[in-house]
Amino acid sequence: MVLPLAVTDPADLDRLRKLFDAMWSIKRAVQRDARARIDGYWAARHERDRDGAKAVRQRLGLSREALERCAYKHLQAARHLKHHASKALAMHIADEVWNGVLRHLFADSTGKRHGRPKVGRWHDFTRIPGRARSHTTERKWETFRLVGTLHGHAMAYASGGRQALMQPRRMPKPTLPTGTVLTGKLTASGKPRMRKATWWDHTGPLAVVFASGPDSRRGDLVLPVRVPQGPKRWARVEHFLNSPALWHKVDLVRRRKASAPGGWVYEAHLMVLGPGYASPTVRRMREQAAALGRIGGVDGNVSNLSIVSLPTSLDPTDGAPASSEITLTEVEKARLEKQARNRRGRARALERSRRATNAAQYGLSKKQVRRAERRAAKGLKPKTVMVPGGRRAARSDGVPKQAFHRDQLSGSYRKTRARQTEAAASAVEHRRHRARDVARQIIAIHGPHLTVEDCDIRTWYRLWGKRLSQTTPGMLISALEAECEAAGGRLVRASTWSTALSQHCLCGERVKKSLRDREHKCAACGLVGKRDLVSAVLAAFVRLKDADDPKTAYLDTAQSRHTHIIFGQGLEEALRESTTPCQNTLPGAGRVAVPRQHGTSAHRTAGRRRRATPDETRPVRDHAGKPGHRPARSPQLTPG
Repeated sequence: MVLPLAVTDPADLDRLRKLFDAMWSIKRAVQRDARARIDGYWAARHERDRDGAKAVRQRLGLSREALERCAYKHLQAARHLKHHASKALAMHIADEVWNGVLRHLFADSTGKRHGRPKVGRWHDFTRIPGRARSHTTERKWETFRLVGTLHGHAMAYASGGRQALMQPRRMPKPTLPTGTVLTGKLTASGKPRMRKATWWDHTGPLAVVFASGPDSRRGDLVLPVRVPQGPKRWARVEHFLNSPALWHKVDLVRRRKASAPGGWVYEAHLMVLGPGYASPTVRRMREQAAALGRIGGVDGNVSNLSIVSLPTSLDPTDGAPASSEITLTEVEKARLEKQARNRRGRARALERSRRATNAAQYGLSKKQVRRAERRAAKGLKPKTVMVPGGRRAARSDGVPKQAFHRDQLSGSYRKTRARQTEAAASAVEHRRHRARDVARQIIAIHGPHLTVEDCDIRTWYRLWGKRLSQTTPGMLISALEAECEAAGGRLVRASTWSTALSQHCLCGERVKKSLRDREHKCAACGLVGKRDLVSAVLAAFVRLKDADDPKTAYLDTAQSRHTHIIFGQGLEEALRESTTPCQNTLPGAGRVAVPRQHGTSAHRTAGRRRRATPDETRPVRDHAGKPGHRPARSPQLTPG
């Protein structure tokens, strides 16, 4: 759960800034050491062959414990860092570096390894991981600690529960409890044992406490927590904050915000040992979706998402075929275009500011050169150019003479860049919210038992780039997979090579279509419908020998031909147009910044277009299966 922190004291803001600077210094030093050790590991090829890889890693110090000791040495060497950071934080930041090294040295379950870990940038360092609370040892919680209770917070900011929660902009910091409290034990003489009160005994408003570095003399850093408030939020707050015994870990996170003091706002990300929160409406919807008794298929493309479902019994008396198409409406497209204009305007403002501040690194544009020649021909005084519009000064091989990270940046440039970062983060969060909402609507209509082709979305991005930011097919399919599992079903992935859904008909015949053909026409059975809807209904008849291996998928053409005959006209109508109104337009939708599309795509109902449309990609051989025998290419190849 994300808990905003009400940091308004300039002294606290300064301590937080220095804390992030100190942790960034430690992480950067450990990352550089890890990269040097990795280079030595790969260079010692003969030693690895002679002594083994494990012995070389031990000699070079490529282990979690070695990187933790390395981080502690850096903390000890730079004594000023001990005023801000603690040993526990240094050890945990080394664990994060080791996780990147681990993904590079060892392959995952698919046999792939990540590249060599890179040293990040200061602006990208936004999270300080905290140590987890011990649930076996009493009163042991290292680094960041969440203190207080939800009841005490409500009593302080809701007038004892007599009115709605009203949290001021400047929230007062809770004070450390004083006095003594009972320990629950007796002394040798039989008297109650007492101890000094600590933050564990604080039952007032919620706050995050950090004990600072071992050499700090400024005391505990206390950051008041601002509980999310608003309609329908209190139930979620109670779910996470009502049981302090389940609080497990707190990470300190900063987020870019141009209007905030210092350009950052700070949050506490709380991890709770328990299930996530789902509202009663969502739980009821998932229960109803699990009881629908339907099977369906999904066809994901660049411009839309098509879904077709049928009753599980394949009996027309149990229900009719249903089809849905998730597309962008005109309102969404207009808002997308507006956001794209704002993004381009911010990019131009950043470029002008950089050129004006570093004018010596840029030449004059052709227009500026002609104007200077005209003034010189007339004998006028040369005019000083504040913003040169030409190319950047570079060497003969095209490399800039001065690296971009050495340019001087103005205050307005940094503010504009912060607004750009904030807008990008907001767009990502909006796309996630839209994907979750659309996924819930899909399973509410078609049920949680769906099948989708196992396509590589990365190939789509290489072909069409930012065009995918409009509909985000990969994010929609991932959200749909999570919702299917939450409703008790599963989204099964099938290989594109062994099924070739877009090249088959329900009758079992193979109907070859290029990417330009957006309409399915079968000469054998006369079926006419949208290409994507036909592929989606065929996905419902995909069978897998191993549900976890997409390469074992094959198309049951006998079952699809039988279903086509049974449902008849109702199925053909569902394949021509969507039969279920899916409300995919959300309030405030279209906040994704994408460039204007200049006639590169056709509407999905178009029959044929002279240029290819950005809808699909050819099967990726090494992703969905190697070339070879395609089962279910004809009805005779379908298992009985």
